[in-house]
Amino acid sequence: MAPPTSMTPVEEQSNYETFRECLSEPVLRTLAVAPEKPKRRRRSGKKKGSVKDERDDQGLGQEDGNDAEDLGEFIDYLANELFTSLPQIVRTLSYTAIQSSPALHEQYSTPLSASSVEVLVAVIPPSAADSLGTYGLLQPDYDLNDLRHFITPVLESYITSVTAPPPIWSATRTDFCELCEREWIPTTYHHLIPRSMHAKVIKRGWHPEEKLNSVAWLCRACHSFVHHIESNEELAKNWYTMDLLRGRDDVKGWVKWIGRVRWKKR
Repeated sequence: MAPPTSMTPVEEQSNYETFRECLSEPVLRTLAVAPEKPKRRRRSGKKKGSVKDERDDQGLGQEDGNDAEDLGEFIDYLANELFTSLPQIVRTLSYTAIQSSPALHEQYSTPLSASSVEVLVAVIPPSAADSLGTYGLLQPDYDLNDLRHFITPVLESYITSVTAPPPIWSATRTDFCELCEREWIPTTYHHLIPRSMHAKVIKRGWHPEEKLNSVAWLCRACHSFVHHIESNEELAKNWYTMDLLRGRDDVKGWVKWIGRVRWKKR
């Protein structure tokens, strides 16, 4: 698939990158989580570490890398198609804009009203919707309800992100994801000890109170992944530092894979 050719205006670039991250979350969740490829059985008589085995391993690694690059290009293409179709007021939403306009605040408060969703879904180009079907994100015989079901959480996540007030942890923000270490990618703060568990943590004496607001800055893909591998209680009790998370085998595998999904410079 050819990469997008249109250039995002400078004043919309930050919002575009946020939209792309919000879109990448369900795309990666659907397309990147696949059964682990079975290890190739070695034929009897072949020595460990033979040249052929090494070539096989290199070939599998190259294949995984190509898949990740292709997926990155697809997400970039799809984000461009969808974002540029949105009304300009949506592409330039911000905390300041929504606070200074009661009408804007009412129209784009989340969860979005049915009427607001209808307006935004109506402008999605058929080519983008067809691409969602081609990649299995929608059923081949999808209808408007299927498209609405897929895109509404993406739109709400985007709007919530760009209209949120600056977090109190802004001073700690990094210009890279602290898990996959991809640079120049929008990040969100991850409570290493989930807020919903704070009362229980103190009651059980798992951690001192001053540790409760420890955060890490993660890209949306990594943030979503972390919350899928363990419950909030397990994260709070046993996986409450970046070093602990990085030491997990499933996290290592994810980081190796997602690190290959990169966006083209625009």
